[in-house]
Amino acid sequence: MLRWVDDVLPRDDDGRLWIFGYGSLVWRPSFEHVVARPAAVHGWTRRFWQWSTDHRGVPGAPGRVATVVEAAGEACWGRAYAVEQPHQDRVLAALDHREKQGYDRRLVSLSFEDGAGPRALMYVATQDNPSFAGDTELSELASIISARHGPSGSNVEYLLQLADALRAMGVDDPHVFALEARCRPT
Repeated sequence: MLRWVDDVLPRDDDGRLWIFGYGSLVWRPSFEHVVARPAAVHGWTRRFWQWSTDHRGVPGAPGRVATVVEAAGEACWGRAYAVEQPHQDRVLAALDHREKQGYDRRLVSLSFEDGAGPRALMYVATQDNPSFAGDTELSELASIISARHGPSGSNVEYLLQLADALRAMGVDDPHVFALEARCRPT
């Protein structure tokens, strides 16, 4: 069940809600937005530490999807989207449904390549949720990702699409690229 850790949605001076994506939202936001641009959140790092039985796996054969974990001195690059007010309720309802398996909303400060950005909403799989898998040996993680499929497609497709999108943005993510090297078909 999704929890919201703050009472006020972050809106910029134009009333737009910013949403930060670090997983499938980087390459498949599937919601209406007026701006999309690379951004980072500092103090976080991306990891494939969340089980998925609703998108990239099924009960009994869960896949793995990205979450972020706090990491001092690190930065997680992804994509930030600005959503205008008339669409915000619908976008949030769709995202709450999409991220229902253990994700909470968090407020974060964005950084763009050219400086500080606005506050944004980010979905985080909390370590106390039942689908949080935690740290796993890369070879085991790659084996899981390579074999799992769910209603949204194959788990390896999720990984490869994310790796391709990060590379296109000029982002170096050692965790994602190490998994990609083990999972990409030759």
